[in-house]
Amino acid sequence: MNKDLYSERVLGIEMSGIRKFFQKAKPGSINLGIGQPDFPTPEHIKKAGIAAIEDNLTGYTFNTGVQELREALSSKFLNENGIEYSPDQIIVTGGAGEALHIAMQSLVDNGDRVLFPDPGFVSYRECAVLAGGRPEGIPLDENLHIRIDKCREMLDGAKVMVLNSPGNPTGAVEDRETIRDIVEYADDAGVTVISDEVYEHFIYDKEHASAALFGDNVVTINAASKTFSMTGWRLGFVAAAQETIDQMVKVHQYCLTCATSISQYAALAGYTGSNECVELMKSEYAARRELLYDGLKGLGFDFPKPEGAFYMFVPMDTEMQYKILDAGVVVIPGDAFGRNTVNYARFSYAASREDITEAMKRIEKIL
Repeated sequence: MNKDLYSERVLGIEMSGIRKFFQKAKPGSINLGIGQPDFPTPEHIKKAGIAAIEDNLTGYTFNTGVQELREALSSKFLNENGIEYSPDQIIVTGGAGEALHIAMQSLVDNGDRVLFPDPGFVSYRECAVLAGGRPEGIPLDENLHIRIDKCREMLDGAKVMVLNSPGNPTGAVEDRETIRDIVEYADDAGVTVISDEVYEHFIYDKEHASAALFGDNVVTINAASKTFSMTGWRLGFVAAAQETIDQMVKVHQYCLTCATSISQYAALAGYTGSNECVELMKSEYAARRELLYDGLKGLGFDFPKPEGAFYMFVPMDTEMQYKILDAGVVVIPGDAFGRNTVNYARFSYAASREDITEAMKRIEKIL
């Protein structure tokens, strides 16, 4: 490969470690690796998308998104999160991934330090590199929560910190006091917090606290993807102070113009309709969490019970990870999520109870 042809930024990032491991799976494997809900998109949301097509609502929308949807999201923030964002402070994006990208591009200059939890979602480091930043992972404690002492130390001199609660890959939910501490210290240090809250509705033992409750220098990212099982619809959103949104929309308009109109009208039905479908998914995830946790603990694995999302982050060496893969169960190696947890694997319980039970049987045979 002629490296002179390509930018240092793109050469400095890697393809997702999640996707690499999938390619090694045997036919007939049970997939406990993918972070995608296995539920269909709720009927009322699908029907709204179909109606948008039939009503010819298929043209460009405002760069920031359909007005009615942004109004619904403004109400959602107020009623569910206790945060006041006006519709003008919200951009509808092509999933949470685009929201993260335009936030990084708007906030990060060459050489700026960008902090994120390590282990953390794969996009945090790579989006920082693409923006010219210097990514640095914040270590977690033995229970997979952010180490406040180390976080404070690293915040001094940083430009941006990504906070993710509930966390991917850990399933950890940070305490309200921890989130307040981070946001207030970051504000004093002049650091913008990007709060990724896409799993907010799937918390089992705690309550969700949005970072923007505790300061104004916060960019809040969310999406319909996990909440309404709409991953393929690619519908996310980002909210922030008006001057920050004004800068972000400039990046957004040149990389996407606007989110898909059909997906926006479908999401509008989700955010203005009943939340019963979300509660049903949460109830099923909770049952699967118990099944997978009890199964892995019964096989001798020792790890903290996750408080949210639909992941378990389990200590095991690389040899064991490949044995599990050879046994026909797909999990994701910890090194896909950072440098601090090579000897871990992420299990997803966004899979049926039958698949989880069969996966435990296959793993038991190799132990």
